[in-house]
Amino acid sequence: MSSNYFPKWERIDHPLPDRPIATDERLPWPQTIAIGMQHVVAMFGATVIAPLIMGFDPNVAILMSGIGTLVFFIAVGGRVPSYLGSSFAFIGAVVAVTGYTGHGHNPSLPVALGGIIVCGAIYALIGLIVMSVGTTWIERVMPPVVTGAVVSVLGLNLAGVAVKGANHSFFEGAFAFVTIVLITAVSVRARGLAQRLMLLFGVVAAYALYALVTNGLAWGPPIDFSAVASAHWIGLPHFAAPTFTPHAAFMMAPIAIILVAENLGHVKAVGAITGRSLDRYAGRAFLGDGLATMLSGSVGGTGVTTYAENIGVMAVSKIYSSLTFVVAALVATLIGFSPKFGAIITTIPAAVMSGVSIVVFGLIAVAGVRIWIAHKVDLASNRNLLIAATVFILGTGDFTLSFFGFSLGGIGTATFCGIALNGIVQLLAGRGEPATAHVQLHENVPAFEAGATVDKR
Repeated sequence: MSSNYFPKWERIDHPLPDRPIATDERLPWPQTIAIGMQHVVAMFGATVIAPLIMGFDPNVAILMSGIGTLVFFIAVGGRVPSYLGSSFAFIGAVVAVTGYTGHGHNPSLPVALGGIIVCGAIYALIGLIVMSVGTTWIERVMPPVVTGAVVSVLGLNLAGVAVKGANHSFFEGAFAFVTIVLITAVSVRARGLAQRLMLLFGVVAAYALYALVTNGLAWGPPIDFSAVASAHWIGLPHFAAPTFTPHAAFMMAPIAIILVAENLGHVKAVGAITGRSLDRYAGRAFLGDGLATMLSGSVGGTGVTTYAENIGVMAVSKIYSSLTFVVAALVATLIGFSPKFGAIITTIPAAVMSGVSIVVFGLIAVAGVRIWIAHKVDLASNRNLLIAATVFILGTGDFTLSFFGFSLGGIGTATFCGIALNGIVQLLAGRGEPATAHVQLHENVPAFEAGATVDKR
């Protein structure tokens, strides 16, 4: 293992078209900044939507997503490329604890913040435990057959969110498709950096076209720029202080388990698509995410988690440099202190965001299948088929378990059922090998992209 806490990030000036940029490499700063901006676009929708649903201040959520990402970056030593955004896992518990009606500011926000901090503390403690005992158990608990299915479900579970913005009218549905076409056109016809930035360029092109045909030609619902005009360029978001209650703590503590499952899936998914196992950094990733959640809750922000949307961006751009997330975090932090810029981003039409979401969430779903291919998971095996089939249906159908006032959503249910089935299968098989092909995660993992290598540090 390298003696340096942070990588040295070798600069790659002229990469081949299909050559991925590894986590410890970087493009020249102009390209790195551009890629970071693309990650901001990918995370923005969900990071804003979650606080709106819970009655939090979106600008605080954006600010703390940026600061939280920096905390995570430091915790993992820049070894795990990831962005932390608002977690949807807290929504049910926050609404249950505060009785929020879904309109305007949440008057019981401090109570929810106390529960979020407790959850973050438990999450961080789990990270410290994993750091001390190691991560060899991960391969047995979540082998590639489980991980691939869970990653796919992360995308499939969000399918309803992706198409919601396109369901209001024929015009919005058609324009969501136009957005997909524009992104596809950039990915197919563009070359060099423009091709790697296909999501960002696609959003800009779709936004400009939408403004032309609606605000200009009145063919559809126009973009409302009134919020932009009235917003200040620089200003503080509305911070809030937490209040600790046993009820909120009990309700939100179990969410730490869901966050661990989400983060673990992220670590393993990124490791798979880069061809470099990141399991050794899982404990640090849990610790960083837990600390970021505590910090966010202490000032009025939502709980945070690693974002599947940004996995999609990395998969399509083939740029895994962790420095791009530093750029994204700094940009998000600036946006948090700029109500006007935040207002501009929120004017992106729902139809455009729907088209982008369809692409990104679809890429996440396909990334799970690619994990199976990379690890040569035998889908002719009944045990693998049953594990994958169960995870797919529970997760995609959003099967929710409610007990003791706590709700475990579809992704969490699917993850834990997949883990449980894998354990049962191993017991029934009478041997300790994982329910997957005979492939070790730390050695000879085939890279998804040409030029990627297995991390031997």
